Amino acid sequence: MRKFLLLILITSLLCVPVSALEFTAPPTPEFAEQYMPESSSSFLSDLWYIIKKSFADFYPQIANAARICVTVIVIVMLISLMQNLSGAATRTVNLAGVIAISTTLLAQSGSLIRIGVETVESISEYGKLLLPTMTAALAAEGGVATSTALYTGTVIFNSILISTISKVLVPMLYAFIALSIAKAVIDEDILKNLQTFAKWLITWLLKISIYIFTGYLTVTGVVSGTIDAAAVKATKLAVSGVVPVVGSIISDASETILISAGIMKNTVGTCGVLAILAMWIGPFWQIGAQYLTLKITAAVAGTFGCKQSVLLIDSFSAAMGFLVAMTGTVCIMLLISTVCFMKGVG
Repeated sequence: MRKFLLLILITSLLCVPVSALEFTAPPTPEFAEQYMPESSSSFLSDLWYIIKKSFADFYPQIANAARICVTVIVIVMLISLMQNLSGAATRTVNLAGVIAISTTLLAQSGSLIRIGVETVESISEYGKLLLPTMTAALAAEGGVATSTALYTGTVIFNSILISTISKVLVPMLYAFIALSIAKAVIDEDILKNLQTFAKWLITWLLKISIYIFTGYLTVTGVVSGTIDAAAVKATKLAVSGVVPVVGSIISDASETILISAGIMKNTVGTCGVLAILAMWIGPFWQIGAQYLTLKITAAVAGTFGCKQSVLLIDSFSAAMGFLVAMTGTVCIMLLISTVCFMKGVG
């Protein structure tokens, strides 16, 4: 009786992997479809296609950012000229320059921050479609413990990170920009300290999120992967020993089914990785172009000797750097999870 119940249980478990063959990757969001190849050949060629296709959009972004930065450089030149001519009215000239630079950069920065937030939300929403598919596929392959640990951890950390970005980091980013403008006008130590604290907090929260998340995946991946590998091996041995005559044949067939489920899982994972990169790479070029040109602008503006204006431009550049880090953190977190799912039961 005990052997009969064991046989029923094992047979039901062997039926699970067959369903993995029906899994398909979630559809790519519309705004990322422009970068996806029409037909897939290999992962590296598809990845190169996405980079090459998106790089074509980098030139317009650089051109647009360069126009804004040329305007800022002209403003700095005028400030330097007026300061040399006015002498006593240096403070008034500096205030006018800060207002002019801030007005020029705020509109573009605000637009890019909105794009960054939308990108973070889009990647998160896509993850909600991709991760259940990968979880089911990995469970069908035999990685029940691994898939549960990966899915639970990713969902929890992703929710925490998205909430942190929308409710803490983005407001902190606006506060950082506001403090930078105020410091350029007043130049008080307390404003500098607050600005430094905002910068430290944004950096620390992003770093600690990645450290804890990768640490969780490392620990749970090793433990659950070992459990799953042992469970699959035990199931195959049980089938081979319990079923008379054809037990070894069924065991070999189950291994073939598990391999097929693993292939399908990796196919879905590869499509998911490409879709995530396609969603992220466009905003990355946009924000990255602004970050790069502002860095160059600050270096050029430094030759005119307007210290406060240079620090203000550099602060706007730092804000764009933080925005790249936010979108990149969400992207890399989902990519790491997907690759861990593809790794399987070890």
